Amino acid sequence: MKKPSSCLFNLFQTGLPIVRIIFVTIISLIGMTMNASDKGKERQLTFSPKNHELDNNDNFSADSKFLCYDTREMFGPGIDRSRSIEKVELATGKETVLYAPPFSTGDQAAPGVAAASYCPVADRVIFIHGPPFEALSRRGPYAKTNRNGAEVASDGTGKLTWLDERDVETGRATLPGAHRGGTHRHEYCRNGKRIGFTYDDALLPQYSRTVGYMEKNPRAPGQASHYFAVLVPVAPKGTAKPGEIEMASGDSWVDREGTMRAFIGKVRQPDGDAYEQSLFVVDIPADVDITTADSGSATRFPQPPKGTRVRRLTHGFAGGIVRGSFDGQRIAYYGRDKNGVSQVFIVPSHGSDEAADPKMRPVQATYLPRGTTNGFRWHCSGDFATCVSGDAIAVICVKSGAQFGQSVFLTPQDDGHQRKDLVWSPDGKWLAYDRPIPTPGKDAHQLKTYDGKDFNQIFLIDTSKLDELLKQPGEFRN
Repeated sequence: MKKPSSCLFNLFQTGLPIVRIIFVTIISLIGMTMNASDKGKERQLTFSPKNHELDNNDNFSADSKFLCYDTREMFGPGIDRSRSIEKVELATGKETVLYAPPFSTGDQAAPGVAAASYCPVADRVIFIHGPPFEALSRRGPYAKTNRNGAEVASDGTGKLTWLDERDVETGRATLPGAHRGGTHRHEYCRNGKRIGFTYDDALLPQYSRTVGYMEKNPRAPGQASHYFAVLVPVAPKGTAKPGEIEMASGDSWVDREGTMRAFIGKVRQPDGDAYEQSLFVVDIPADVDITTADSGSATRFPQPPKGTRVRRLTHGFAGGIVRGSFDGQRIAYYGRDKNGVSQVFIVPSHGSDEAADPKMRPVQATYLPRGTTNGFRWHCSGDFATCVSGDAIAVICVKSGAQFGQSVFLTPQDDGHQRKDLVWSPDGKWLAYDRPIPTPGKDAHQLKTYDGKDFNQIFLIDTSKLDELLKQPGEFRN
């Protein structure tokens, strides 16, 4: 996009709040007008002098009109010093603060609010919430084992709901439906009834990270709206027997109803010595009674509800954040091709690499010379996917047929711009992502993060004509 006129820019330098708001709005509208017909071209959405972190979450609102984000890395490293949850409107570029609680950003940082996702069926945003500032003396500072899931209304009223209850008492059993550490990477299934997450335990740290879910229940403890349960029983670190899982992470929902949650498990190999990362799925029938879960105690790790089942889908390497297709029929993960390069592989959600039917085994979906390790996202049609290779964004055909595996780059390669945290709008028309870019503040001085880096700004690509984009010469295919 061209630079703004010198007149507007001089006004911006004055620092007057209303002038700066008008400036950002005008520049955003100019960007919308200039690029409205540029299918497949990237354009900048946000311009304000702050960090905009999408963080690999479900950032689009259900109507595809807004994106939510956090503002970490402004006042210190990590989520613990992130002060606000915000949203931006695609049509205007207008930014709105949804939640900004009292904070401490010193050595005793709290609360830390970050990793936002929109609810797919309501006007609400879910995010990580560390210990409230007023509870800092009692709970201690933000940590992986000291955080909750919270939900804020996205209408700007700041109305907050606590999703899960944290209970670290050691003189009795943990309250049924509560956890004893921290939840994060909160993700709604597509009908909004279940929330998945990764979990770290404070009372028994010899157990590594695992995954769980929560759902609304009248027996939810304390101030929580949801009942908590782990989904994967992990063995204490270093003690797993062959085939047992010691850590679970990289998880996502597979289907709309939340009856399958895929994850990457660190599993002990048959030799009893080495470990492998493999793809697994937890089956959670719709009629499972979450209150049959054991919340544990100071000496007993939590256990899943009765009726859940863990399945192993791969026995070779699998990694990254796994993603289920919109119809719940396929799961994508990162594996290694014959040359050891990381590529995207896809497996039927009820298949495995040991399936008797070849159609139920994993297939390689990308053939990118530089490979890919991040950014994979399904298009709502199920026919296309996207990922980052190097610093460039590629779109891949993943529908059956002669074009399967064909990839076309949507952004330049080797242009020195890092692109990350891809997310596709529910209607499939917009692909959003973060890109660090110089951002001016008062007196035209470049503003930076706490450690001197450029702010992440949100960019968009119009993907409403993917079929036309893929008619360009395919650069890589099987």
